[in-house]
Amino acid sequence: MAKLLVKQVRSKINCPLTQKRGLEALGLRRMGQVVEHDSNPAILGMINKVKHLVSVEEVK
Repeated sequence: MAKLLVKQVRSKINCPLTQKRGLEALGLRRMGQVVEHDSNPAILGMINKVKHLVSVEEVK
């Protein structure tokens, strides 16, 4: 299974509550923080909700 590196690149200030909760569910608490997740439908769905706030890289 592929791994994804998710980095928060934009602030969650002034975002809807659902997007703030999506960032917290991904484990992102502050700008510039990077977390690693397995690529599965649940994680991809969370990333899709906040795609304008994060950058995603695939790790091999």
